[in-house]
Amino acid sequence: MLLRPSPADPPAENSLATRIDGLTKEYVLKSETVRALRGVSFDVPEGDYVAIMGPSGSGKSTLLNMLGCLDQPTAGSLHLGNDNISLMSDDQLADIRSRRIGFVFQSYNLIQQLTVVENIQVPLYYQGLLGPKEYKRAVDLAKRVGLGDRLDHRPNQLSGGQQQRVAIARSLVNDPYFILADEPTGNLDSVTTDEILALFDQLNGEGRTIIIVTHEDDVAERARRIVQLKDGMLHSDDPVSEDRRTAAREQQAAAALAVKNKQGT
Repeated sequence: MLLRPSPADPPAENSLATRIDGLTKEYVLKSETVRALRGVSFDVPEGDYVAIMGPSGSGKSTLLNMLGCLDQPTAGSLHLGNDNISLMSDDQLADIRSRRIGFVFQSYNLIQQLTVVENIQVPLYYQGLLGPKEYKRAVDLAKRVGLGDRLDHRPNQLSGGQQQRVAIARSLVNDPYFILADEPTGNLDSVTTDEILALFDQLNGEGRTIIIVTHEDDVAERARRIVQLKDGMLHSDDPVSEDRRTAAREQQAAAALAVKNKQGT
């Protein structure tokens, strides 16, 4: 069972996981220029927990692609740690993706033919790191997320929540600048949502930087800050009080308990 963490101190602001400065992205579609991002700027200090929200067409997906080193800006800059990805080649971006970003997706994105441990090791495989030390790290991470008794299971032998735990362990294996989570609870029921968010709370309490993209208010309110995008621009960047975070945890825990009681578990 996951223990709920006590409130951690706010992250220090002298070291940044990422710095977004005047980020602009334009696409040309059928001779029309689409301005997906229009000068977005904000910082994410190491140890922060940021939720990014916004309606369809706000620029969330474009920003997600930038943070994930899947695309480059038309103007402005994006630093991950000390690396300015705005100036990188495709090969350099691929290297940064594999080494310094931990991805968690709504659909898990596990490889069906691989075991739990093997799926956790995938980012290391692309770096040519598959020795005994790396295997032990993958096993330790599987245990860390509560899957110590599922090491040799394959994704089709796991529940949705267990698959997402594998994805979270995989996101940690390369010691990333930050965990980038795209609607990580979108496919999960109330019980599993509460468990996964409790795991994020624990990881952030231990100093892990988390950036989560979500459309769910109660999920966003587990974060320390909520960044709202609208029409490709930064609409707001507001801290979430500890009272609001606690209320969100309690609300989700109550919803999970109601489901358990209804199921008789």
